[in-house]
Amino acid sequence: MIKNLVKHGNSWAIIIDRPILDLLKINPESEIELTTDGQSIRIAPATPLSTKSKVRAASAKVNAKHLKAFRKLAE
Repeated sequence: MIKNLVKHGNSWAIIIDRPILDLLKINPESEIELTTDGQSIRIAPATPLSTKSKVRAASAKVNAKHLKAFRKLAE
């Protein structure tokens, strides 16, 4: 599907068709996550775990698993 940007105040917007919103279970109140690799934009429903939360969870898991080794290294 090819879309064009439309002027919205001082910004530009893209209109997302209802079938796509329904497929992704997105409504006007939904939080969405925009990511880019520098060449494309990905729009997805925001997940409960943000990137920061994922990093914190992974860090806590690693810290718990290797606690003894980290304590020895700290000495």
